Amino acid sequence: MLLLMAGAALPLAPLALAENDTPDVALSSAQASATLPIEDIQTFAEVFERIKRAYVDEVDDKTLLHNAMKGMLSGLDPHSAYMDAEAFRSLQEATQGEFGGLGIEVGMEDDRLTVIAPIDNTPAAKAGLQPHDTILSIDGTSTEGMSLEEAVKLLRGDAGTQVKLNIYRKGNDTPQEFTLTRANIRNESVSSKLLDPGYAYLRISQFQTRTAEQARAAIEKFKRQAPLKGLVLDLRNNPGGILQGAVDVSDLFLDDGLIVYTKGRLPDSQMRFSASQANSVDSQVPMVVLINGGTASAAEIVSGALQDHHRAIVMGTDSFGKGSVQTVLPLDNGEGLKLTTALYYTPSGRSIQAEGIEPDVGVQRGQLTLEPKESWMVREADLEGHLRNAEASQQQGEAPRSSPVAAQDYQLGEALNLLKGLNVIQRASQQTP
Repeated sequence: MLLLMAGAALPLAPLALAENDTPDVALSSAQASATLPIEDIQTFAEVFERIKRAYVDEVDDKTLLHNAMKGMLSGLDPHSAYMDAEAFRSLQEATQGEFGGLGIEVGMEDDRLTVIAPIDNTPAAKAGLQPHDTILSIDGTSTEGMSLEEAVKLLRGDAGTQVKLNIYRKGNDTPQEFTLTRANIRNESVSSKLLDPGYAYLRISQFQTRTAEQARAAIEKFKRQAPLKGLVLDLRNNPGGILQGAVDVSDLFLDDGLIVYTKGRLPDSQMRFSASQANSVDSQVPMVVLINGGTASAAEIVSGALQDHHRAIVMGTDSFGKGSVQTVLPLDNGEGLKLTTALYYTPSGRSIQAEGIEPDVGVQRGQLTLEPKESWMVREADLEGHLRNAEASQQQGEAPRSSPVAAQDYQLGEALNLLKGLNVIQRASQQTP
């Protein structure tokens, strides 16, 4: 069994992972012996023996060998890791839907434990943790030199228990301390609502096996209520998830064409995924995709595909830039290997690894503050006995008004305004002889 994750770090939120056949990655004994550097093997044996003989505490062979394997993986890149039985079991539990944790995706950035994104409606999100926050300590234990797996063990725990995080946030003079209460993190990835009549909002917090199915159901529900005039797909602070989940969501909005492809050393890692009209739920409604610095991996696949096909306008700030695919391989001893096996590319051939997706329209996070109406200003409509405009009430379309969405979420408000503007332009072009 092989599990594919689109650039996801070891999760603190549930991730359902796709299954395929395990690729043949083993070298034959002859190949291995021919390629092993004898001098380095001898040096390794010498270091092993000296630790055994001279280290201040006695260490058994199994511990030393496990530490060596962990170091071998952690030295490759921030997302490859050797998982002992407990860590591998935790990952499997995460894919099944519920566990005790904080709801936060973490990774290593410049050798520091870093928040990739908090998951919606979890203790991490409610506490106000943000992408790129650096976790300096966990319950007083410094994260300096700590592996990702060790950090995950400290962050997870039974629901109802507390954990203290010391956080450094860029722009602040001093670190902040957050006390979070662990909760049962549930496998929910899609939420939706109407922003205005005809304008729908679809929020995907992470990509799982059923994400596309849930998204399809939400869109079809909107369409049964009234014709859609515009859709906002919110991928902000979406840390990623499974590769197939991202492909399936992209396929909902595309009739054909390439969605994403991957490149790696092995033939099994050379994959291409294309859209099919049979899977499309709506390839015409105007769309805006919202992204930010917490939009990572699988979420960047969707953003890049819709952007390259000019299917949606991408709005917000630059995404995280996590463009690698991890393969999780179970080992015979009950442990696991999480190995970066490929990079993925958008339809136009862009690798977003360490670059990210650049939005078509840059909009910084903020809050819109409306100035109070000047009491001294008098308009025609304020005059007693003014003539009413009978034609205005008969005109089609929305009356100009300020949506309360903008006051609560400036980026979302701008997305809604853009969709309304696109509809105005579309109606005008249809009326032009």
